[in-house]
Amino acid sequence: MRATHAFWLAGRQATGETAFDVTSPWDGRVVGAVSVPTEAQVEEAVAAAYAVRDEFAATPAHVRAAALDHVSRRLAERTEEIARLISAENGKPMKWARGEVGRAVSVFRFASEEARRFNGGEAQRLDTDAGGQGRLAFTRRFPKGVVLGIAPFNFPLNLCAHKVAPAIAAGAPIVLKPAPATPLSALVLGELLAETELPAGSWSVLPVPNDRMPALVQDERLPVISFTGSEKVGYAIMDSVPRKHCTLELGGNGAAVVLADFASDEDLDRAANRIATFSNYQGGQSCISVQRVIADASVYDRLLPRIVAAVEAQVTGDPSDDATDVGPLVSEDAAQRVESWVNEAVEAGATLHTGGKRDGASYAPTVLTDVPADVTISCEEVFGPVLTVQKVNGEEEAFAAVNDSKYGLQAGVFTHDLQTAFRAHRVLEVGGVVVGDVPSYRADQMPYGGAKQSGVGREGVRFAMEDYTYERVMVLTGLAL
Repeated sequence: MRATHAFWLAGRQATGETAFDVTSPWDGRVVGAVSVPTEAQVEEAVAAAYAVRDEFAATPAHVRAAALDHVSRRLAERTEEIARLISAENGKPMKWARGEVGRAVSVFRFASEEARRFNGGEAQRLDTDAGGQGRLAFTRRFPKGVVLGIAPFNFPLNLCAHKVAPAIAAGAPIVLKPAPATPLSALVLGELLAETELPAGSWSVLPVPNDRMPALVQDERLPVISFTGSEKVGYAIMDSVPRKHCTLELGGNGAAVVLADFASDEDLDRAANRIATFSNYQGGQSCISVQRVIADASVYDRLLPRIVAAVEAQVTGDPSDDATDVGPLVSEDAAQRVESWVNEAVEAGATLHTGGKRDGASYAPTVLTDVPADVTISCEEVFGPVLTVQKVNGEEEAFAAVNDSKYGLQAGVFTHDLQTAFRAHRVLEVGGVVVGDVPSYRADQMPYGGAKQSGVGREGVRFAMEDYTYERVMVLTGLAL
């Protein structure tokens, strides 16, 4: 009989009355069984987090920093083991799974550093006006309360890290709900947190099914919600709790713009290889993967065959094989959805250059051109290994094409011109502009988030800490300034 993974309730292991299987999207094998918290156990976790919130907020910075340091080191020590777990439950190729663990190592290290320097306090003289003579304002940040972190399946470790690490660094208790498809990585994170001296109740990892999420969202003891996932679910959460603070990291349909000055053979080879890699990494299941290529007419005819060749060179197959670049999608249903969108585009007149085939949960890396503007794949986030390539005339038309989307997460602009880079930064309606590369670049310490329907708020450790806290001012009176 296989063992059932316990969950983490207020810092300790616990099991419920039922369990569910986690299966590999690659071959369908059972990766592990996970115990499901009962409603009473969820209540216990929330009550414990709420009860400890003042104590945790007052925990010395060095205690929180030491715990975060510990998790960072232990993740590094267990990199290969955790990477294999991510690959097994998510279908992510090992090269990307190892990279994800490395990023989580950095997230907890960054959080440890921020815990030590965050909230140093800011003093402001108020005697700039006669009514403020002898007065000094001193401002610090304090946690808004318990955080409910809701994480997706595509980065099952690192996006949990982006919920947990900033909360601990800021002194905010957190209840983490991992994705039901990929809870095992989050439970390992619980193992490492349990090795620290954080107060009991300051964190829980609860693998509850999605149909029980609304009750957590509505709970008044959880005033801060950090959600990463689909646009539909994210805005439904925000609409249901208008008085709560919500950070939403939602979808995108990332555009890579290749402008006329990026025209040498070396330039186009680099652009094509980066585009091919990052339209297909994680099976395209990243909200900043390249979905759209917008190429100036002067380089289009030389760039397109390079992109097709680079996409065809992507190695598909078993995610446990170190040579694999592109593994399966998270489920066969996800692959069938991608298949239907591509078929719709082709039936509407799009040209299929490569790919377009499904095998179970796997979908072949795909390149389309001449895609009508009104088909689903032009309007929505494909979240699969599919790339569309479009010809435009000049920078203005290229930037207008980027903005012609309800999404605005990140964009990449291949140019050598500094003035063009600054115009892109000013004009493009996105949360991040990556110059000289694809939109898929993210450094975990930088502010990360979108505009328009791509969400609200920012992640990145320090920026999440600001989201989880609020400013409180203290005015000192009768001072000789």
